[in-house]
Amino acid sequence: MSGNIIKVSRNTENALKSSVSTQTVAFSHYNNISAQLPVDSKTGEIVAGGVKDQAKQCLANIKAIAESIDHVMDDVVRINIFLKNISDIDAVDEVYATFFPGYLPTRTTVAVAALPMDDALLQIEAVISNGEGTPSQEPCDLIKVARNTENAPKSSVSTQTVAFSHYNNISAQLPIDPKSGKMVAGGVKEQAGQCLKNIKAILESIDVPFDDIVKINIFLKNLSDIEAVNEVYTTFFPDSAIARTAAYVPARTTVAASALPMDALVQIDAVVSHGDGTPPQAVEDRHGIVIRANNTENAPKSSLYTQTVAFSHYNHIAGQLPLDPKTGEMVAGGVKEQAGQCLKNIKAIVESVDHVMDDVVKVNIQLKNIADIDAVNEVYTTFFKSDLPARTTVGVSAIPMDALVQIDAVVSNGESTPPQA
Repeated sequence: MSGNIIKVSRNTENALKSSVSTQTVAFSHYNNISAQLPVDSKTGEIVAGGVKDQAKQCLANIKAIAESIDHVMDDVVRINIFLKNISDIDAVDEVYATFFPGYLPTRTTVAVAALPMDDALLQIEAVISNGEGTPSQEPCDLIKVARNTENAPKSSVSTQTVAFSHYNNISAQLPIDPKSGKMVAGGVKEQAGQCLKNIKAILESIDVPFDDIVKINIFLKNLSDIEAVNEVYTTFFPDSAIARTAAYVPARTTVAASALPMDALVQIDAVVSHGDGTPPQAVEDRHGIVIRANNTENAPKSSLYTQTVAFSHYNHIAGQLPLDPKTGEMVAGGVKEQAGQCLKNIKAIVESVDHVMDDVVKVNIQLKNIADIDAVNEVYTTFFKSDLPARTTVGVSAIPMDALVQIDAVVSNGESTPPQA
């Protein structure tokens, strides 16, 4: 990591502390906030009441973390909500609106099989803009730009795209026809196609090429639909002649959801490079910041994703399964061995681009059995020597290749890409 931009890991007493994560990890122009459970920091217990009370506590925790680093809720650019029961979404939205009375961040909402605490009905994570940068960067007047287009479905609880610094964050797109406001007819192929069309329409509305996507997250109601989705997916990537020549595809993670809004079969969100930045950067400067896609022989390769895609000050790591890169087979043993292999794969990818594990700012863990979390934590902490990254852990109904665990990551990229920050 460059010494010019420093990763800053912080905790506050006003939100629950964890032995396996840091509440917020800032690097360059973003703060990554660990998923917040509905826990009162004073008691360490889940708050009494139903899902509204729990949603309020999760958001209050995020607000406390934001305020502890001199930020406000309007600095949130992205929110991800993990629900135990998708039917609770309307109740959560009532509370949510009180925390965002004007501006709305981008958002992804999914139901998952389990959460780290049995009585939790939801957990919420966030990404917050960090306009002051981190030391030794001088304060700068970066502007958050929130936009919607008529050519993609609009939502009363989210903005389609929120750009800040060198990234656009795209809200999860459901398979909704923007003209009718209804789910498209057909099965999972048609639904996946509509999700991707919606993302493409959003990007076209802000003059950003589809191949500027650096990370894709696919949420499937039935993991068995993955091959059908991949058939459609490969017709969208690569999108341009330049990308086809380079065989560029974004980093990617596929997550099994127990349910999705509107009873959809699939929803897709994206992180997109934003080369022109936001003011005060000049548009012509976008040509000096390039997407760098890398694969190494020391981690499993896939035709559907790139292992790591770097842009500006971040590397986005594709979801890693517990596969031995030499054999392409699942490693022997239980969840500890599998978690270790996932993390070894991430480490190999990180080291292949001249980084170390302590450059990781955010980790996402999906577990087939949430009861395995303690065993995974034993392995997890051995991979980090310094402050732990921000983290989100969810239980899912299934993982590709019937694995017990899947892990992805976001890594700080201090050297940036030309021109250097």
